[in-house]
Amino acid sequence: MPNDVGHEIADALGTLLKRSTREQIYRRLTEGLGEAVDEVTYPVLSGLARTGPRSAAGLADEIGLDRSGVTRRATRLEEAGLLRREPDPADRRATLLALTEAGRAAIHTTRQRLAAHIEDSLASWPPGEAQTFARQLHRFLDHGPFTA
Repeated sequence: MPNDVGHEIADALGTLLKRSTREQIYRRLTEGLGEAVDEVTYPVLSGLARTGPRSAAGLADEIGLDRSGVTRRATRLEEAGLLRREPDPADRRATLLALTEAGRAAIHTTRQRLAAHIEDSLASWPPGEAQTFARQLHRFLDHGPFTA
């Protein structure tokens, strides 16, 4: 059947994108990083690391939460010194969320953990196959159904 590969990839993506899968990964990545950094607040930290300073509404669009959910999570992270609120230079009435140095350090730790976890899970693959997978995954993201 011509759609077999498409269905197989769609099923795999469905598993990766499930909320429970993401929460399990986030829990593993954030373990021991302090009370404020957990599977609930991680998307806010990670989103800010990807985008740079953003309004709560802009970040909400980026990470798939509503603005009030981002604001609640940001407050926890701000109280822990991991992000700060700063005036928006384009609109002084607006506020941007930005990572602090401690927030950037937490993201660095989580990204190191994620890379190590991925490499460990690929350790049994034949030489070169993991590198090919990484290249093909980038190709799929750049030219697949997710491009604008």
